[in-house]
Amino acid sequence: MSRYSGPIANASPGECGGLSHTRSATLAAVSEIHTRAGLAEALRGLGVRPGDVLLVHTSVKALGWIPGGPLAVVQALRDAVGDAGTIVVPTQTATNSEPSVWAHPPVPEAWWPVIRESTPGFDPALTPSDHMGRVPEVVRTWPGARRSAHPQTSFAALGPLAEEVVAVHDLDSQCGERSPLAVLERLGARILLLGATFGSCTAFHLAEYRVPGAAGLKSDGAAVLTPDGGRAWVTYEDLDLDEDDFDRIGEHLRSTGSVSSGRVGEAECHLVDLATAVDTARDWMMEHRERTADAP
Repeated sequence: MSRYSGPIANASPGECGGLSHTRSATLAAVSEIHTRAGLAEALRGLGVRPGDVLLVHTSVKALGWIPGGPLAVVQALRDAVGDAGTIVVPTQTATNSEPSVWAHPPVPEAWWPVIRESTPGFDPALTPSDHMGRVPEVVRTWPGARRSAHPQTSFAALGPLAEEVVAVHDLDSQCGERSPLAVLERLGARILLLGATFGSCTAFHLAEYRVPGAAGLKSDGAAVLTPDGGRAWVTYEDLDLDEDDFDRIGEHLRSTGSVSSGRVGEAECHLVDLATAVDTARDWMMEHRERTADAP
C-alpha cells in the first residue's frame, strides 16, 4: 500500500465520487435506474450466496443511478448474503501516518511535529475512514458493525462473524498474517469487486507477505489511543506495500477461469475465492515482481 500522498492524489473518483455529481449529469450518463432489489438479484446471479463472507470493494459511481445510493448498495449486499452472511470492507485511515513522507502535496517540515502531537488517536468506533468512499462508511457505522484496531489499515465487518474477522490486527501486520485478511482466508471468504477494479483488491497484499523480497521495509507512525484514555504517537516497521501491479495480477487471475464476472447495475463486477486470489497473486509475484534488497 503506497504511502499517503495527500487527499487529492489518493482520492478515488470511482469510489469517493459516488453520486455526488449533479443529478442531471448522472441521468445523462446512465440508461436505467437500479434498485436495491435489482442489485440483490444481480448479486445472486453473479454467484453471491446466503451465508457468504464477502470482502467488498465498491465504486458506487460505476453502478449507476441507485435510489438511496450507498445505503441501498449495502442493503442489497445484506439481502444477498442473508442473516448468516458477513460483509467486510476496508476502512483505512491513510492520513494517520508519518507526515514526513507525504507527497502530492507534501506538508511543510514545521508541521510534522504538530501533526504527530495533535492527530487524534485512532478510535475504531469514531475515526472515519480516509478516501475509501461512502459504502465503507455505511458499513462501519451500521449498528452492530465491528472494526479492527489498526490505526491505518483497519477493516470493518458486519454480520455474525464480524467479531472473529476483526479481533486480531497487529500494528506491524497491516495486511499480513496477523490481520483480518488472514482470518478471511481461513473462513473461506470471497472477494467481491462491485464496480471496482482489481487494482483495489486489498487481499493481494497478503501475498506480498508470502513472497520474500516482494516488498521492502518501511518505518511509519500513527496516533493511537492509550489504555489510560489518552493518546500517543507510535512508530513501527512493516512491509512497504505496493499495489502498482494489482491490475495485471487481476488480468492473470481472470485468465485462469476462477473469477465469476457479470453485470451488477451498470458495472462489470467480479467474484472470486479469496484464498485462490492470494495464491495466484503469490505465484505471479514470485515470477514477475522485482525483489527488493531490504526485505525481511
